[in-house]
Amino acid sequence: MARYSYEARSLTGNLQKGVVEAKDEAEARVKLRAKQLIPMKFKVLQGAADQKANTTKVSFFTPKVKTKELQIFTRQFATLINAGIPILDALRILSQGGTDKLIKEAIIQVSASIESGKRLSESMAQYPRVFDSLYCNMVKAGEEAGILDVILLRLSTYAEKSEKIKGQIKSALTMPIFIMIAAVLVITGIIVFIIPKFEEIYKSSGKSLPGLTQMVVDLSGLLRSHWILIILGLFAAVYAIVMYLNTVEGKRNFDKMIINAPLIGDVIQKISVARMSRTMSTLLSSGINMLEAIDIASKTAGNYVIEQALKNCKDAVTVGKPFNVPLSRQKEIPQMVAQMVSIGEQSGSLDTMLAKVADFYEEEVESSIRAMTSLIEPIMMVGLGGMIAFILIAMYLPIFQLGDTIG
Repeated sequence: MARYSYEARSLTGNLQKGVVEAKDEAEARVKLRAKQLIPMKFKVLQGAADQKANTTKVSFFTPKVKTKELQIFTRQFATLINAGIPILDALRILSQGGTDKLIKEAIIQVSASIESGKRLSESMAQYPRVFDSLYCNMVKAGEEAGILDVILLRLSTYAEKSEKIKGQIKSALTMPIFIMIAAVLVITGIIVFIIPKFEEIYKSSGKSLPGLTQMVVDLSGLLRSHWILIILGLFAAVYAIVMYLNTVEGKRNFDKMIINAPLIGDVIQKISVARMSRTMSTLLSSGINMLEAIDIASKTAGNYVIEQALKNCKDAVTVGKPFNVPLSRQKEIPQMVAQMVSIGEQSGSLDTMLAKVADFYEEEVESSIRAMTSLIEPIMMVGLGGMIAFILIAMYLPIFQLGDTIG
């Protein structure tokens, strides 16, 4: 936590000065607004610079632990804690097993940190490659409530459901990717190996080629004579795109584009809403307060548009409004979610309602992926057939013209 000195005005216009503790300036502003103060100026006193310096940056190229491995570790950890084994002994037992290398390294460092006097959640927070903010906050809630084994089992279930959604997406994309690779190989083979044979035959005739045929012949010559530059150019383009997507601006623009894209945008929205609802349900049922749950859920939604929609709700909840009121104003969030949240808040079972929302959208994701796959595959097959037909027509066009001349 960092300390900030501030200048703010009250609702009556009086200037006030003071000090507030917060993770960052945005949280400091929220805390001041909760006191009905309008922030004017902030100054870092202590902690923010050190916190920023010590934060481990997790980039696109940083190796991350597999969700399946983390789920297995979490379930085993919960079983050991439930059996009455102390945390340090449980971590030592798990570090000696055949677990993932990244997890094993993190366990060893976490054990050393606990021995130095730190809590489990604090120690885990130092290794974001393995334990993200959701995981650490859930563990912290479990420590404070004395139900660490229950919380770890909930985390394991959450990871299992997240892995199920990822598996569905991967299986849905396998066939389209295979078709795309096959299309590139087939078309490249035709252009590089088949078209030159036709070109030799047409040159011996001494007649000029139709424009369509000449275009395909020129493309074949370009690929054969500059294939190294073309491959290097493709690699450079892919690398540039990956680097851009690894920036904050690039990820935001990509998330905005993909959630509004035809066909796939609806699926992405459902995935993000399901993940957000599941996260909030898990957090609230574990005793974490609403503001903290909104903050963590927004970071784990997986899409910048949904993340911003949730963050827009935070200020309203801070000043005492029900969560469903600002949520219903977010066009990126389906109205059904806001209605279910409203029912949950009125009945005092918000975590249960959010779990039902997550179940509903996870099923929707499954059916949407099946529908999308059944639509994408024939479209790609038609596209592949159309490109091959175009090339064949271009190469046989001179023969057709010759036949017309003879006729």
